[in-house]
Amino acid sequence: MKKTLLIVLIIAMAMGTVFAQGTKEDASAKGKEIVILGKSMGNGFFDACFKGSEEAAKEIGGITTTYMAPPQATAEGQIEIIETLIAQRVDGIAISANDADALISVAKKAMAAGIKVISFDSGINPGGRIVDLLPSNAELIGRQQIQLAAELTDYTGEVAVLSASAQATNQNLWIDWMKKEITDPKYSKMKLVEVVYGDDAPDKSYREAVSLMQKYPKLQAIICPTTVGLLATAQAVKDAGKVGVVEVTGLGLPSEMKGYILDDTCRQMALWNPIDLGYTSTYILNALIDGTTKANVGDVIPAGRMKSVKVVDNGLIYMSTPYVFNKGNIEQYAAIF
Repeated sequence: MKKTLLIVLIIAMAMGTVFAQGTKEDASAKGKEIVILGKSMGNGFFDACFKGSEEAAKEIGGITTTYMAPPQATAEGQIEIIETLIAQRVDGIAISANDADALISVAKKAMAAGIKVISFDSGINPGGRIVDLLPSNAELIGRQQIQLAAELTDYTGEVAVLSASAQATNQNLWIDWMKKEITDPKYSKMKLVEVVYGDDAPDKSYREAVSLMQKYPKLQAIICPTTVGLLATAQAVKDAGKVGVVEVTGLGLPSEMKGYILDDTCRQMALWNPIDLGYTSTYILNALIDGTTKANVGDVIPAGRMKSVKVVDNGLIYMSTPYVFNKGNIEQYAAIF
């Protein structure tokens, strides 16, 4: 099965379809080559990240960026792509990891081959990357998710979480902070009943949302800290005729969630700008490739219109606090990403 996937990958790369999108320069004019490696194809979040990378690449000049991802959100799929990129001798890879530990070995191999490897959005643990660019502080994201649900439910009732995969680094950090936040006395009338996983697959996320509503007839809110899960859950709630009964919130793409916000299925949600995430990742990779930074703790890396980012303990770099979207602003942002 793995051999077959690798063969398909190589063919797809040659044809410029399925696994990758991007324009390769003529070999004689080859500059720096980087790859944005997402969790899975068909995920609007990572499409937006790549748009940011393209924007940064044009500003920087002399750099070609390509978007790649496995068909399904698996570590095995990402590992096979990285192995191929090692053989291609690309200059840098920015990875949103499907598993924080499973990618360490192959990422080390890539770095040993001279490739600059960073993670973003969902990190690889230390040893498997140079830096990890996080969209925001995990505490702020996690606490905000409970706050959004509380505002929608008037601080009462049962709530559940529908996450991505059980191994997703970022999701697990946010959920830990959700659990801490809900212990605050102001949430004494709220109860987190269960955390389930849709593996960032629309069909499975939909089924998990349906199952939650069946298992907990008094459920008042489902929190989805994943764009795929939020979209699927909103449709599940709508199909079940429970709009206004089961509130839906989490992290979502404005372009995908516009209709659900306008019809009150999801009255509010949050997200950082994924365009900025891909944009900043590209500036970081470029600085690492050029050797203008070694990404030591305390290093400040220029990042174009994002000004700069700073490396803190364990090679972490934080961006901004998630922005809240609702009826008042969704149409404006839906036109952007």
